[in-house]
Amino acid sequence: MKILDFAKSRFESASRSLIVAFACAFIFLFNAFPALAISSYQSDTTEGTTQLLETQRQTDEAAKAPPIGLKETQEKTKRGLNEVQGDADIDKMKTPANSQNATSVEQEVKGFLEKVTGKDK
Repeated sequence: MKILDFAKSRFESASRSLIVAFACAFIFLFNAFPALAISSYQSDTTEGTTQLLETQRQTDEAAKAPPIGLKETQEKTKRGLNEVQGDADIDKMKTPANSQNATSVEQEVKGFLEKVTGKDK
């Protein structure tokens, strides 16, 4: 009987150690790599620098100059989003016209849960 009790206590301590090690590894992985959950487009860190610098230059010029009149504002605004940005990245903006086939977060979560529960369509 003593041998069984000894083996049982060893097994329990080993299983507890294994569970603790698994929990620590789980916590480490999901704290260290939270960006793995993102499946969207990952942009280059220098991608928008040139456009931002040009926008900043124009903003500085507009801030130094006296306020512009209504007609000049309307002329600059006709070229794009506003008088400073112009049409910078207008093709990258999300609009109803270019978002028809996009999936919402709700749809992505619903699809994931259907796959997990086995109720995939």
